[in-house]
Amino acid sequence: MNPTEQRFYQASVWAMLLSAAAVVLSIAVSQIFLGLALIALLASDAPPRFPPLKAPLAAFMALTIVSMLASGDPAAGLPQVRKFFVYSVLLVAFTVLREARHARWLAGAWFLLAAVSALRSLVQFGQKVEMARERHEDFYQSYVGERITGFLSHWMTFSEVGMLVLLVLAAYLFFSPRLGRRTLFLCGLSGAVLLASLLASFTRSIWLATAAAATYLVWQWRKKLLLAAPLVVAAALAAGPGAFQRRVESIFGASGDRSIAARKIMWRTGWRMIEARPLVGVGPGRVGAEFRHFLPPDVDGLPAAYYGHLHNLYIQYAAERGTPALAAALWMLALILRDHLRA
Repeated sequence: MNPTEQRFYQASVWAMLLSAAAVVLSIAVSQIFLGLALIALLASDAPPRFPPLKAPLAAFMALTIVSMLASGDPAAGLPQVRKFFVYSVLLVAFTVLREARHARWLAGAWFLLAAVSALRSLVQFGQKVEMARERHEDFYQSYVGERITGFLSHWMTFSEVGMLVLLVLAAYLFFSPRLGRRTLFLCGLSGAVLLASLLASFTRSIWLATAAAATYLVWQWRKKLLLAAPLVVAAALAAGPGAFQRRVESIFGASGDRSIAARKIMWRTGWRMIEARPLVGVGPGRVGAEFRHFLPPDVDGLPAAYYGHLHNLYIQYAAERGTPALAAALWMLALILRDHLRA
């Protein structure tokens, strides 16, 4: 590369790092930097590299477009097609983030920014507790529908990002060969804040996913520590406040939480969509519009919930875009898992 192309390449590296780091705080800012990174990469004339996912990703995108065109309302699927831009992160990151220092810089940025967002979320949690007290409301019922978000716009996105950063942090602490006391202290502090915010998010699927992934990491690090896991869980349940205990109980359908009943209706309705249109689905973005048309006949009323999504990504893809699109997504995930296991 000539000097100008080299400058564009370095600009792409920094823009990609900023994009990846910013996702902890703002998806919009992250995607702006991703666009800049893509433009700079193309201007650099560096040979693009793509991870070995082109076939399943191309199949998933093509089948999404087929589903959109067959839905009878293609305009409803356009937002999903515009989101294809996000997949350019695979091309840019795989091409420009090639050095170990890039991973260290990015991990450090995640640990810091996610901890700041988690601190903000804990402040939000305290405000919501105080608000429920002032209004003489049951905190649990008032909170589960409007939870902490940190700097992001939705508690699900916030808790997913927090979980991923916490797991990267755990892997960093477990498997780095040498860490100084200061680094251990700062990482431990960041991890404690992230864990507290995840618990305060009341996001049950994230709790379960974090527990499963953490079990894997501990198994790879110190297998014997898993013997203490039941005691840790029991102690956390016993020491947790009443609202936390109710949230745990709601996983099993207890505590009067209606969300489990709502999800069962969503999943049954999704299966009816799949049965009716197994190849192309009802169309991207059309689950909400078609939901009542596919309700099981024995459902008399709907518990209060959001019915624009089926709250299960696999059922969602099959109902929305068809079983071939779901198969393409599973193919892609299987390739990622295989490559990580090999590594």
